[in-house]
Amino acid sequence: MTFDSLLAAANPRQLWLEISPDDQSQAWQRQDFTPSSRWNAYLNHITLNTFISWLQIEYAPPAKVFPNRAALASIWEFVNGVAIVWGTTKIVLIPSETIDTDELRVPQEWIDIPEWTADYYLGVQVNSDDGWIRVWGYTTHLQLKTRGYYDASDRTYSLDEDELITDINVLWVAQQLGVREETRSAISPLAIPQPQAENLIQRLGNPEIITPRLEIPFTLWGAILAHGGWRQRLYERRQGLPDQWSILQWLRSGISDVAQQIGWQQVELQPSFARSRSLELTPSSAVLSRQLVIAGQQYELRIIQHPEQQWRFELRNTSAGALIPGGFKLRLLTEDLQGFDNNEDIATAAVEQLFVEVTLEPGEGIVWEIEPTPENYEREILRF
Repeated sequence: MTFDSLLAAANPRQLWLEISPDDQSQAWQRQDFTPSSRWNAYLNHITLNTFISWLQIEYAPPAKVFPNRAALASIWEFVNGVAIVWGTTKIVLIPSETIDTDELRVPQEWIDIPEWTADYYLGVQVNSDDGWIRVWGYTTHLQLKTRGYYDASDRTYSLDEDELITDINVLWVAQQLGVREETRSAISPLAIPQPQAENLIQRLGNPEIITPRLEIPFTLWGAILAHGGWRQRLYERRQGLPDQWSILQWLRSGISDVAQQIGWQQVELQPSFARSRSLELTPSSAVLSRQLVIAGQQYELRIIQHPEQQWRFELRNTSAGALIPGGFKLRLLTEDLQGFDNNEDIATAAVEQLFVEVTLEPGEGIVWEIEPTPENYEREILRF
């Protein structure tokens, strides 16, 4: 495997990066995709790892995957592209093997799902045989929406090469100089009723459907993908996996692998801790815990079981003696993101903890949210 330095020298304004052979091998060994999606996932995997390693060294050390690495499988199963964010800037890489780079084609999901929209979209040519990627041009969300061509047959927005900026250095120089430009167009929110979402997830969960993204109207499809919990459930159905988000199953048999990847674990709640909060617990009770980073500080979200299907969600600062600042919110929502009575606790001043207690029916799903938003947060449906 050789990096084509002659081609790179002939196009010095474009970014050429060498793919690690180890990364290629690791990407190809992944088996967590249906056969129709595996190649797309492979191209996205090597593109992401090659590009973000360079970006973190050269320009943006805080750069990270959006929404998080654990969510990538449930995205690449359905859509080409990967997002990276640092500070207030988000970019989306669109990898392709095509030699002809006369236009940039971006899947509609990255343009018309409000939670997924980015500032910049980068066309990336991937040559896995010779081991390199080339960033050959970029544009903005605003340009794609106002000047791009929408193709309803494959649900993509495209922009001709002569309308792209081919010198990637322009983007980095503008970032370093703090140049502000209007990059995004306004996008309407997407919503779908829970019963309809459940029916569609069951239908599209059939792995024999090769391109589920084209099977239903985009307004419905986009709403399912935007909801991390629904998208994950659809992905798991296509993989033939059992429910990975059952809280009772976690307490009985251990936390699922996918939940462990995003930080869920079991801890033992000691009696002294329980007494300080007047909880009715056995001498050593299993509690579900997730470590979070919010505004640069470490926090812990705990789920504690009470008798008779009562559950307590609790947030606290993990630093010794540190409090939760005023303005923080802990909120619980139904599976389809609706509020209910007493579903929120707000810190009007600095407090030791925030908590919400709720009684749930067997099989009921809950989504938790915190403001300010934790790093790498994405909605998940916890089933009780």
